[in-house]
Amino acid sequence: MHGALEDRGRTIVKDFHILMSTLGVGLGATILVLVRRDHLYIRHALVWMVVAVASVVLGLWPSLIDRIGEGLGVGYPPALLFLLAIMMLIVRAVIADIAFTRLNRDVRRLNQRIALIESTSRSGEADTIGQRQ
Repeated sequence: MHGALEDRGRTIVKDFHILMSTLGVGLGATILVLVRRDHLYIRHALVWMVVAVASVVLGLWPSLIDRIGEGLGVGYPPALLFLLAIMMLIVRAVIADIAFTRLNRDVRRLNQRIALIESTSRSGEADTIGQRQ
């Protein structure tokens, strides 16, 4: 009975690794389509392509995360995946905040330039009207 449970466990784990690799390939294909249709910048796509490749690699060689975790001295190597995912999300949030700040600054500067142009054109119109009278 114990052997049957081990075989079932191995099958589930193997299925999970196949699923992880398949999802990585699907993510990579989706990213390429989004870049091709100009829905995603290449700079942003590179980060997600790294995630897709990592998914495929870890799906094909699941023991790799155990070796990397042992090499780094992590007590529970699968927790390393969560740490890396959290760090990636934090970096993405900071990058998004930087881009948002840059866009706000550019919009504010454009509004100031438009206001200057409108004010100079209005004063030019007033001078022209004053000269006609």
